[in-house]
Amino acid sequence: MSTPEELRYTEEHEWVSVRDGGLVRVGITEYAQDQLGDVVFVELPEVGKQVGAGDAFGEVESTKSVSELFAPLDGEVVATNDAVTESPELINSDPYGEGWLIELRLDDASSVDSLLEAEAYQALIKE
Repeated sequence: MSTPEELRYTEEHEWVSVRDGGLVRVGITEYAQDQLGDVVFVELPEVGKQVGAGDAFGEVESTKSVSELFAPLDGEVVATNDAVTESPELINSDPYGEGWLIELRLDDASSVDSLLEAEAYQALIKE
């Protein structure tokens, strides 16, 4: 299972990549997509939506189940990945690249420090 070192993670199996200008990109981890199975549908929020850490912002439907997506941090949705709504299988084939979900403009850029580092996330999924 791949867990890129440069990303941060949540206990809900989402990853966060810090971008320029106080933005972060959010997706689900390789572990999460593996547990879900083949992703067949993705629902993402509208650009401009304010989300709080832990708020549900959308859902992923797979051949096995429907799972809610949770905001990792407080912020405003500034972009959604239309490619995954058109081709949900991108989440399975490239969860850390083309399968990203949303970009957030964080209310507090330092809040990223509260998320798990790769080593801690790896320990979490081994439990």
